[in-house]
Amino acid sequence: MTTDRDLEIFLVTVPGLERLLAQEAVEKGFKKPKAGRGGVTVFGDWAEVWRANLELRGVSKVLVRIGAFRAPHLAQLDKRVRKFPWADFLRADVPVRVEASCKKSKIYHSGAAVQRIENAIRDTLGVPIEPGADITVKARIQNDLCTLSIDTSGEGLHKRGHKEAVNKAPLRETLAALFLRQCGYDGNEPLLDPMCGSGTFVIEAAEIAVGLKPGRSRRFAFEQLATFNEQAWTQMCEASLTKTPASRFFGFDRDAGAIRMSQANAKRAGVEDFTEFRQQPVSELKPPCEKPGLVIVNPPYGARIGDAKKLKALYQALGQTLTERFCGWRVGLVTATDSLANATGLAFAHESTPVSHGGLRVKVYVTGPLV
Repeated sequence: MTTDRDLEIFLVTVPGLERLLAQEAVEKGFKKPKAGRGGVTVFGDWAEVWRANLELRGVSKVLVRIGAFRAPHLAQLDKRVRKFPWADFLRADVPVRVEASCKKSKIYHSGAAVQRIENAIRDTLGVPIEPGADITVKARIQNDLCTLSIDTSGEGLHKRGHKEAVNKAPLRETLAALFLRQCGYDGNEPLLDPMCGSGTFVIEAAEIAVGLKPGRSRRFAFEQLATFNEQAWTQMCEASLTKTPASRFFGFDRDAGAIRMSQANAKRAGVEDFTEFRQQPVSELKPPCEKPGLVIVNPPYGARIGDAKKLKALYQALGQTLTERFCGWRVGLVTATDSLANATGLAFAHESTPVSHGGLRVKVYVTGPLV
């Protein structure tokens, strides 16, 4: 296991949420988090790479930068990648695939760059090249500088491994985790989602409160790298401190199918004892417990489900219900337009920058405690 130097680790996230991911990295004890476009850079050994995949809720992918060199033309790229110490990272018996991007460089054809790197890996180490391989080597050629990275995650980290059933326009778990952070949620208060869909917000909140690691139910690409130490990884996975939450977590939806999906997902996630799902329309919504907490809701936006003009009545009804019945509770609203948010009549204390969700630009609108 490589532990004698600090690796440059890039934590990929949705552009616009880098600051929130950096906050999480600080809380989790990662070294020197620095937010940049599309992610956060930290430093550490390979054990920190594994831990980032296992523990960070808001990260989409974990990339490790393994080398960089000048490559002003294809001949130089070919020479350098054939001298690169691929055996330090890759196993000869594990297939890889290569991706490349070129920007402001004399090498402008990404396909030609991919071919040179593939040939070098195959010829020097005997590694099979396969389009669907779990291990991805990424080359970024910008201003004639070639930076090589390995995607250590494999499948996107929003795929926690225990959410099988999803509703229309599902919210990714990684995005939900950062939206919860945007609302100031830390696991120490009740949470209610009145339009819970497949239960993403409720389950994510319960996992945070219990202390469950988001990557506990899945496998990662780094387990097939030459740097992997199975014994150390097993110890890391077993070193889990969980707790009984002080609050419960509630999801309501008018669709019975959504409630069944949420219950099944919560059971697979191991939080069924702390979550409660109920078929119920917004008109019947009431506080499910005495202690106030966070209401978070991701209603239809109109661009994908329904018509935005017709949805204003839904937003108005939601806002009126929350205003009349949820004194002391905070509200986090995810939606795509200011007009829909304003239709609730709620006084939002702040809103996030727009971020991409399924091809749409959405914001999180957050209130203070309702009065």
